[in-house]
Amino acid sequence: MGQPVREYLLTLCVTAAVTYLLTGPVRKFAIATGAMPEIRARDVHREPTPRLGGIAMFGGLCAGLLVADHLDSLNGVFERSNEPRALLSGAALIWIIGVLDDKFEIDALIKLGGQMIAAGVMVVQGLTILWLPLPGVGAVSLTSWQGTLLTVALVVITINAVNFVDGLDGLAAGMVCIAAAAFFMYAYRIWFGYGIEAAAPATLFAAILMGMCLGFLPHNMHPARIFMGDSGSMLIGLVLAAGAISITGQVDPDALRMNLSLSGSEREATHAMLPVFIPLLMPLTIIAIPMADLVLAIVRRTWKGQSPFAADRGHLHHRLLEIGHSHSRAVLIMYFWAALIAFGTLAYSVHSASMWIVFVIVALSAVGLVLLLLPRFTPRAPRWAEAFVPPRYRRRTRLAAASVAAEGGEEWDEDEGAERTPVGAGVSGVNGATAVGPRSRFPDRRKTGASR
Repeated sequence: MGQPVREYLLTLCVTAAVTYLLTGPVRKFAIATGAMPEIRARDVHREPTPRLGGIAMFGGLCAGLLVADHLDSLNGVFERSNEPRALLSGAALIWIIGVLDDKFEIDALIKLGGQMIAAGVMVVQGLTILWLPLPGVGAVSLTSWQGTLLTVALVVITINAVNFVDGLDGLAAGMVCIAAAAFFMYAYRIWFGYGIEAAAPATLFAAILMGMCLGFLPHNMHPARIFMGDSGSMLIGLVLAAGAISITGQVDPDALRMNLSLSGSEREATHAMLPVFIPLLMPLTIIAIPMADLVLAIVRRTWKGQSPFAADRGHLHHRLLEIGHSHSRAVLIMYFWAALIAFGTLAYSVHSASMWIVFVIVALSAVGLVLLLLPRFTPRAPRWAEAFVPPRYRRRTRLAAASVAAEGGEEWDEDEGAERTPVGAGVSGVNGATAVGPRSRFPDRRKTGASR
C-alpha cells in the first residue's frame, strides 16, 4: 500500500469543505426553526445565537467517510474492519440526541442514557477495547463485559469533557482539532511507520475529525455566527473517543513489540517500546484540559450541594475571563495548553531518550503561566512613551474609557485597561465580549438552561 498522505489530505479537505458549505444553510434553518435559546446567566455572548451547528458537522463526517471508501489507499479500512460503520452508527444516534437537545433542551439524564446507548451500539459492531498494554505486565486481555464497560466509560467521559469545554466561541472546535492533529500523527506513525494495519481506522477518524472542526471554525470564531450546540460537541467528542478506543484496544502490542525488536540495538528497542504504552496515555492527554474542567466542575458542584449536571460560571474559560483576559486571548491560551500537552506527549513518544524535549516542555509551560497571569501585571507607560505603546497602556485612553463608563452608570477599575468595554455601555449588539471583568459586571440574568 502506497503512502496515503494525499488521500488523507483529500479526505480532510472534503470533510472541511462540506462542513463549511453546510454551516450557512444550517444557520438559516436554525433561525427559522427557533433554535436560538435566550441568553442565560452563565453565557458570555450578548445576543441570541443559533445552534444546530452539529448538523453541518455530521454532514462533513458522512462526506469524509464516503470519500475515503472510494480511495484506493483507504478503502481497505472499510474492507478489513467494521469500525467505520460502527462509528457512523454511534455518531448518528448521538447526533439525533444532540439535535433534539438543541431544539427542546432534553433532560441531562436522558442525554447521559443516550450517550451510553450510542457507545453500546459501537461496541456491538466491534469498536471496543480488547486488551490493555500495561507496563511491566504486557498485554492484558479483557473479558467481554470488561471491554464493554471500559469502552462505554471512555466514550461517555470524552463526550462530556468536550461538552463542558464548549463555552467560548471557537474553543471546543479548536481544542478538539489540535487534539485530533496530534492523534493523527501518532496513529499514522503506528500504522505506516511500524506496519500495524489495525491503526488505520484511528488514523482515518482523526483526519475526518480535523476536517469537521476546521470547516466549522470560520463560522464559530469570535464573534460566532452559530454554535455547534450539543449536536456538535457530543458528536466530535464521540469521534475523538472512537479513535482512542480503536488504537488502544485494537492494535496488538505484541505485534508492535516484535517490529521494534527487529530494528536497532537493545537500548534503542527499549526506548522505542514507549509507543506500546502510549495508547494508555494519549487518549488522556488529548482531552487533559476538558477532563480537568469536568473533574473540577463535578467537585465544585457537589461541594455546594448541587447536582453535577447543574450549570454554573466556574469553568476554566470563565475564570480566564474573570482574571481579565479578552475573549480571543482566553481561547488562544486554552489552545496553547491543549497543544502543549498533546504534542508534548507525542514528541516524547518519538524521542523518549532526549532530555531536550523535557526542557522545551518545561520552558513552554513557564511561558503559559506568564500568559495566564499577564492581566495581573499590566504595565503603565510614562507620559513621554505613550505614543510608542498600544492604546491600552495609555493613561489618557483609560481615563476616557472611565468617563464613558461613568456616563453609562457603570463602575470602572482603571487597572483593568481601556480595551475592556464595560457591559451595558452601548455594546448590546455585539455577539460576544471583547473582554469581561469581574462577575458582578454581568447583567442579572434570571433564566438558566442546559449547556450550550
